[in-house]
Amino acid sequence: MTEPLAADNPDPDPLNLRVLRILVTVLTVTMIVGLITVVVAFVTRFPDATPVALPDTVTLPEGMVARAVTFGPDWYGVVTEADQILIFDRADGTLRQTVQID
Repeated sequence: MTEPLAADNPDPDPLNLRVLRILVTVLTVTMIVGLITVVVAFVTRFPDATPVALPDTVTLPEGMVARAVTFGPDWYGVVTEADQILIFDRADGTLRQTVQID
């Protein structure tokens, strides 16, 4: 049979419940420390995020529709709905290269 709770036993929880409570507490602390670490890493790695200089206008060849844009140091690329990548010069906007995606 089960014994009644003794008045001198301040923690009546079974051992497995105490272990589970400790594991949950440790996991919570670990997640908080991890989140703080990620935030600190972002703040120290990107302290002065300078915005990318975007061109005023992008003139695509006739019939091309842009799907995505990406930027390089002295060029920018436009992915079109015709599965082509158009590479433009950042300084003057001239078309440098066209890559067909198969």
